[in-house]
Amino acid sequence: MKTLKYKAPALIALALASALALSACGAAGSSTASRSESSSAQSAAPAAPAAGGSSSAGSAEALSSTADVSPDSTEAGLWSESFSSRDLSGEYETAEAVTVTLNGASAEASDESVEISGGTVTITAAGTYILSGTLDDGTVVVDVSKDDKVQLVLDGVSITSADYAVIYVKQADKVFVTLADGSVNSLANGGSFAQKDDNDVNAVVFSKDDITFNGTGTLRISSPAGHGISGKDEVTVTGGVYEIAADGHAIRAKDSLAIADGSFRIYANEDGLHAENSDDESLGSIYIAGGSFEIEAKDDAVHAITLLQIDGGTLSITAAEGLEATYIRINGGEISISASDDGVNAARKSSVYTPTF
Repeated sequence: MKTLKYKAPALIALALASALALSACGAAGSSTASRSESSSAQSAAPAAPAAGGSSSAGSAEALSSTADVSPDSTEAGLWSESFSSRDLSGEYETAEAVTVTLNGASAEASDESVEISGGTVTITAAGTYILSGTLDDGTVVVDVSKDDKVQLVLDGVSITSADYAVIYVKQADKVFVTLADGSVNSLANGGSFAQKDDNDVNAVVFSKDDITFNGTGTLRISSPAGHGISGKDEVTVTGGVYEIAADGHAIRAKDSLAIADGSFRIYANEDGLHAENSDDESLGSIYIAGGSFEIEAKDDAVHAITLLQIDGGTLSITAAEGLEATYIRINGGEISISASDDGVNAARKSSVYTPTF
């Protein structure tokens, strides 16, 4: 595969300006599923086909001997294991939430669980936090116990961080970023990432732990020097409208990326959707169950190291390569690809899977 990595901040700015000029459209569905919060999306992938053999997936023998493609182990099973009921709901109790009001240079909060130092807003306890207002140069940090869950409700926020992440999940069990109904939220990096701790923070939204995006509002992300969203574990999206322009990957996950629904307009100087765990070849999967996607990428539109499965949704892709993974399974959806290299490429990225389309 040819790897194309262009550095074109001007194109990113142009793409973002175009995206922001369009009115937001689409809304999340009302699907339900049952999965305990403790279950892992890495178990969502069906049993891996045996490694070895030719990299070609063209023979009927190869297809019949390398995978169980029954609906129970693919569509229904993968859905229930990828999305919990809380992932899908996007609900929150206003009366019990902590309010955080951003006021330009700093912020105010209704509870001492929020520590404020200039433009840095640090959440230190489990719970629901409703954010609104403008922060000219700052970061919202989530730093709670490894067993705690935090819900950040974005209700009309505009945050810029000159040289860092806008939302930084330093530690948590899981964080839910909920886009309030009717809200428009904008997050932007100023053009560089200055490292402030041991983590290589290189995205507008950077999470060390599991992160879910839900709700029905709009989220606009501009990242002229890095990724749009980067999660070091599982990244899940179940609803909302997303307009992302990034110099790196638009959305990057380490263990898995699972999308149930949502409307996406993406421009990426690297990959649009990317999942890769360089420490474990059995991880790095992408599951798309639904949603509407317009992806323009200088490299791959959708790139998974292990499994890429598409069960539904509408994808309109312009990229160097359209869909790439070791094992690609398409069960449904409408997909349109304009590629300068491969449209669909099942290539050996992981030794755990046999390249198969």
